[in-house]
Amino acid sequence: MTGTLRRRGLAAGSLAVTAALALSACGSSGTDEPSSSTKNGTHTVRTAMGDVRVPDSPKRVVVLDTAELDSAITLGVKPVGATRTTAEPGFLSYLPEDEVAGIKDVGEMMTPNLEAVAALEPDLILTSKVRHGALYDELKALAPTVMTENTGYPWKENFQVHADALGKKAEAEQVVADYTAHAAKVTEAVGGKDKAAKTNVNVVRFIEGADIRIYGRQNYIATVLADVGLGRPAITDKAKDGFSYDVSPEKIDLAGEDADVVFHSTYGDPKKAKQTQTLDSGLWKNMPAAKAGKVFGVEDELWIQGIGYTAADKILDEMQGHLTK
Repeated sequence: MTGTLRRRGLAAGSLAVTAALALSACGSSGTDEPSSSTKNGTHTVRTAMGDVRVPDSPKRVVVLDTAELDSAITLGVKPVGATRTTAEPGFLSYLPEDEVAGIKDVGEMMTPNLEAVAALEPDLILTSKVRHGALYDELKALAPTVMTENTGYPWKENFQVHADALGKKAEAEQVVADYTAHAAKVTEAVGGKDKAAKTNVNVVRFIEGADIRIYGRQNYIATVLADVGLGRPAITDKAKDGFSYDVSPEKIDLAGEDADVVFHSTYGDPKKAKQTQTLDSGLWKNMPAAKAGKVFGVEDELWIQGIGYTAADKILDEMQGHLTK
């Protein structure tokens, strides 16, 4: 999400603040303290905004981003409300329908509808400072609000914060153990640690309204690749802040340099994201990975947007299937 979109989204979201606070005034003290009905069963969570007291077993959780939705579902908690990533209705498509059925849509991720959040009478809100830091005062007036500093790359640490807030630390330990074992099995399936390390993998994302991203080593999908022990081409080391190295379609051949395998996803309209013209170009088709039949299209919601353990497990399964063909 670009800085411009983030500022625009936060500004739009703040328009609902006054009404939202009015709806919640009777049930909130305007502080991080929970209401008296839950005060006897609370614990403190360390967050990006300081220590926050939350219910030991929150019952009405609202999540404002995809990572928090994945974490909640992974830990067996169905939120009462969640944002969506686009103007289109619906939540992350890789999550089982029965596990997201009944969750109230509270607006787009960068412009949460605070009136809708307040109407759900949440006892816990999960999000991050990078997404909604400017709305923190308004959100904490509705319910104890747990924010991580960022999203994406530190997803494993953030998951532990989410688990603490949800009262699911024991369940989180099992999730991590299962994922670690799963990643190890994929490593063995692709030929063991040495072969995995010699298999250079690139991830390319086509984005409507932006340049094409060649993902570096400091992002969510990079950590999943690293957990399998896969190699990365030299171009990834040129990524700004380790996140991505952005190119035009005329330089897409850089994504193929030293890459044995290329995964690609698209956010937005394929034509507007330059995916269509790029995949039809000679530069793309002449990449070594393309000639070897080792270029694979993957779902953006799963590989890029999910940012959690449920997504990561599904990515591992898909990755194994592609790499062992």
